[in-house]
Amino acid sequence: MNTNQRAGALQGIRVLDLSRILGGPLCGQILGDHGADVLKVEPPQGDDTRAWGPPFQDGVSSYYRGLNRNKRLQFLDLSQPEGQQAVLALMEQADVVVENFKIGTMEKWGIGWEQLRERFPRLIWCRVSGFGADGPLGAWPGYDAAIQAMTGLMSVNGEAGGDPLRVGLPVVDMVTGMNGVIGVLLALQERQRSGLGQLVDVSLYD
Repeated sequence: MNTNQRAGALQGIRVLDLSRILGGPLCGQILGDHGADVLKVEPPQGDDTRAWGPPFQDGVSSYYRGLNRNKRLQFLDLSQPEGQQAVLALMEQADVVVENFKIGTMEKWGIGWEQLRERFPRLIWCRVSGFGADGPLGAWPGYDAAIQAMTGLMSVNGEAGGDPLRVGLPVVDMVTGMNGVIGVLLALQERQRSGLGQLVDVSLYD
């Protein structure tokens, strides 16, 4: 990954990227592409997409490299007290947190948005989930292909008279990641006026 910071519109903004797979990392990657200092925190075994290949370069997939360029890297086990204390120290220095854990996971560890909003009032928290935290599908895990089917996107793809067909690109994840970026930029602008951060809550199903 390229750790050389380039000047950009977001220079000086510090992003803590706790996400993995696609939607969250894409959000962090776009912020990094525009000058934010992005620190990606991965579990000790690394992001799953490191193995999503071929092609590979030095044992790491191009899929992973494409979503995590312009990021610094640190490994922490957030399920353990030592990792939780370390990430709290990182949050104290961050402007933005991006995470896409299953709803309730970070809360179980004591490091969720509701638990920390008063401690870090300026922090902007971007939560990427499958279906959001409430409603009839709230807290369910979400996957691009399943949500393409559930929302009817597959029904308008494929050959006339044929079966529904998955769109070739992971378009649900990609649009969700971009929606996350839009929400973060809006929250940064609002913080200029109010001095307060907020929760940017984006879901794949939306």
